[in-house]
Amino acid sequence: MTLSLHRLLSKIIRNGTLIVRGSGGETYYGSGGGRTVAIRFTDEAAEKGLVSDPQLQLGELYMDGRIIVEQGDIYEFLALIKDNTLKEGLTFQILMRSLGRIIASQFRNRVPINHNRRNVAHHYDLDERLFALFLDEDWQYSCAYFNPPGISLDEAQIAKKRHIVAKLLAEPGHKALEIGSGWGGMAMYLAESSGVDVTGITLSTEQLKISKERAARRGLAGSVRFELQDYYHLPADQRYDRIVSVGMFEHVGRLNYRKFFNKVTDVLSDDGVMVLHSIGQPYPAVYNNPWMDKYIFPGGYIPSLSEVLPAIEKAGLLVSDIEILPMHYAHTLRHWRERFMANRDKAIALYDERFARMWEFYLAASEMAFTHEAFHIFQIQIVKKRTAVPDNRDYIYEREAELYAFEQGRMPLEQIAG
Repeated sequence: MTLSLHRLLSKIIRNGTLIVRGSGGETYYGSGGGRTVAIRFTDEAAEKGLVSDPQLQLGELYMDGRIIVEQGDIYEFLALIKDNTLKEGLTFQILMRSLGRIIASQFRNRVPINHNRRNVAHHYDLDERLFALFLDEDWQYSCAYFNPPGISLDEAQIAKKRHIVAKLLAEPGHKALEIGSGWGGMAMYLAESSGVDVTGITLSTEQLKISKERAARRGLAGSVRFELQDYYHLPADQRYDRIVSVGMFEHVGRLNYRKFFNKVTDVLSDDGVMVLHSIGQPYPAVYNNPWMDKYIFPGGYIPSLSEVLPAIEKAGLLVSDIEILPMHYAHTLRHWRERFMANRDKAIALYDERFARMWEFYLAASEMAFTHEAFHIFQIQIVKKRTAVPDNRDYIYEREAELYAFEQGRMPLEQIAG
């Protein structure tokens, strides 16, 4: 093992046990108890690469099969690192790379270039059969709601839709807008459960195609429509009684929060209600994780509430309810990762081994963010008038009971990929 890697791991790993097999044989780090993980480096250059830029290189080396987890799995390895403080392991080289990323991030924030459609296509226009390997039957690619605890992924995704729609207070005759409509599941649930006319907008051509096909198969073409549309270009003279956005706000970008909520102000009716469901982080980030930004969600940014709430206020909107879901996405990602690993051979057949390792790292790293870094989900209910919603939360649970009764007689969902 290279001396630089040995020094780095000696500083970092104090709790738990890390066994490293590399160019110099086998070395143990940590207390000898707790979480135990064994990894192997296939070449000395991989050891040096990890030390030079761990934020980017760890994921790349794992993708390339140059770091192999021989005991435990990649989530356990990432969690072991996060179980220990990283400040003592910072080297001058790592600090310089971080400083460079901060400067680059600040420059990009001041010279905004809209690549929304390209960024969306990078992730959401992948082969639809990939998502069928790990998502629920309705292809909900956002945090599920595990209430009560211990329910299945499919049940938790239904509970998520039920919880959000209850907060919308939707009624027959309302016109609703979904910003970031995915594969159409939320829009169809909203239309069928509440008698609402729904327009869903997306920037993914693949999701648009599947959404339209699904709505047609369920006989909803008259009440649910999907469009390839950027929220920013929505006509200001078109008003909606209800707006919902689930898992899309992470792609807006922090420079565009004012634009986003100004558009909501334009298109939300005076007595309207919006529910925004997004991943949140406890504090504003100085720059994005470089591996995630390069390989998974280019241009994405996880907001903190301190960044979102001022933009809502400045747009002249009112926050009528905020709910934090701290661990539900960790549970969701664990289900996704287990399902993906059970179908890993199919992912390799669709793409290749490197892609499968990339996706495995993505799911594990995302799960670790919720178990170890205080990432969470926030749901913000937004109105123009405080009288648009009741002054207590009882209506949410009453409406959820009604929606649960509706679900018992709802036509079963078809498998999206046939």
